[in-house]
Amino acid sequence: MSNLIQAARDQVAQLTQAAYEKAAARGLLPAGQTINGTVEVPKDSKNGDFASSFAMAGARALHMAPRAIAQIILDHLELEGTFFDRAEIAGPGFLNFFYAPKWYGDVLAAVEAEPDAYGATDIGAGKKVMVEFVSANPTGPMHMGNARGGVLGDTLANVLKRAGYDTWKEFYVNDAGNQIHKFATSIYARYMQIIVGEDNFPFPEEGYHGEDIKELAQAFYETYGDAYRGKEDEALDAMAAFGLERNIPKMQSDLKKYGIEYDQWFFESELHKSGYVAETVDLLTQKGWTYEKDGALWLDTTGLLKQKYLAEGKTQDQVDKLDLKDDVLRRANGFYTYFAADIAYHRNKFEKRGFDLVINVWGADHHGHVARLQAALDGLGLDGSHRLVIVLMQLVNLLQDGKPVRMSKRTGKAIALHDLLDEISVDAARYYFNNRAATSPLDFDLDLAVRQDSDNPVYYVQYAHARICSLLANLAEDGAAVPRASSIHPELLETEEEKTLVKTLAQYPEEIKLAARDYDPSRINRYLTVLAGDFHRFYNACRVKGIEPELQAVRLKLADAVRLVLANGLNLLGVNAPVKM
Repeated sequence: MSNLIQAARDQVAQLTQAAYEKAAARGLLPAGQTINGTVEVPKDSKNGDFASSFAMAGARALHMAPRAIAQIILDHLELEGTFFDRAEIAGPGFLNFFYAPKWYGDVLAAVEAEPDAYGATDIGAGKKVMVEFVSANPTGPMHMGNARGGVLGDTLANVLKRAGYDTWKEFYVNDAGNQIHKFATSIYARYMQIIVGEDNFPFPEEGYHGEDIKELAQAFYETYGDAYRGKEDEALDAMAAFGLERNIPKMQSDLKKYGIEYDQWFFESELHKSGYVAETVDLLTQKGWTYEKDGALWLDTTGLLKQKYLAEGKTQDQVDKLDLKDDVLRRANGFYTYFAADIAYHRNKFEKRGFDLVINVWGADHHGHVARLQAALDGLGLDGSHRLVIVLMQLVNLLQDGKPVRMSKRTGKAIALHDLLDEISVDAARYYFNNRAATSPLDFDLDLAVRQDSDNPVYYVQYAHARICSLLANLAEDGAAVPRASSIHPELLETEEEKTLVKTLAQYPEEIKLAARDYDPSRINRYLTVLAGDFHRFYNACRVKGIEPELQAVRLKLADAVRLVLANGLNLLGVNAPVKM
């Protein structure tokens, strides 16, 4: 078991229970009582590594003062061969347990055993989970929100895989519907302006105004000349296909440069062509969740949401006060809405492809869509309220010289992902965009991201790894190799800095478990920053070179374990672990 903090916590409970049963068998405590004490980590390590409240929790049932119970438990504890070498009574009756050298040695052995997989847990139990992220409209370059969503989704999928889930990464390509029509009409307008002049052909008011549209129109004109002049109806499908054939590979290339590769790029158009959207809407009709009005087919979203909210514990009065509205699934012209396609896409994820859990990383502006989509899936019998998880991501504020940056100096346009990666390294981008929980707005300081000092968090962590590599190389020149965990003397780890560093190493499996549970991969960033800081303090306080051989060996082993876990965590983030800096 790599989670040795949890193993030790469980052992405290077992040891305390065994001591109670032994004392009860001797008639020193009333037998047959169930005592539900807690086992917590004290805020101050001087109070031990774990504190059990067993004695206080049992005072009423055992009819005895907590400190008296604690003393009897203490007298009957059998610690030989356990993770603990002593225990003592504190305060009103806490039993404080202190790690034995064995525990510290076991932590280093656990890192050594599976350095690349250290921290893995089985909380996912092999469940199939899809993480869908970015899914930007293929009508233009990806922006800062996509950049943040990309690293959040990619890192979350990595964390879930380490936590025992069978993970799948997917990009949903919105290559159908209104935004593609707008994309095509925008290209057509720019195409006609090339032929007849900008003043002689109006640009649609709600069209896409970016320079990339002009570039696509120019490329289309260079390919087809004026063959589509005045033939808008004929041109639109050709222009949409022409634009998508160029934009989607660009998106794939930018994301690959960013370290993101998907298991699948799923096209919305396939849902329409296969009849799956129509079939899904028919199913909702069969289940009684649709009605017709003004020639359109509507989803009874109000009824579905009321059912969902009541099941979640809201009162009828609370539900009645909500401003709920229904949604159009099929317009009067026969076209299905984006919402209808979205329901069909998620039905495909659950019903056709068999995912147990689906996680979408969305911008916070989509919050109003979350409950509606979950409720629609509930209406299909797919339990969307529990099986569809939406991670809502707050905005990114790009800063330079302490001021907001909205435009690229090179292009004069809004900053796109490829612009950002021209300015800073992929490592810095990936680390920064995952440095805060998705629920918090993110200030991305371009100046700080390129600095090579301890104020730059990615530099701080990478430098710790490089520093250890340099230390190991120097000691190797003196003939000192990293020893096996089985040959070191963990009892020689006596300083607070050494013990703190081992405890931080032991915390890693718990951080992966919590990051997976809370869908918050930024926990890994925070953990790595703490680990790097603990190593730097250890390195400054404890000599490793030129000391007594057995002490050098155990400190060398500790430093190498830190190197392995730093590399492990940086790998989860998709960030390099450099040997030199």
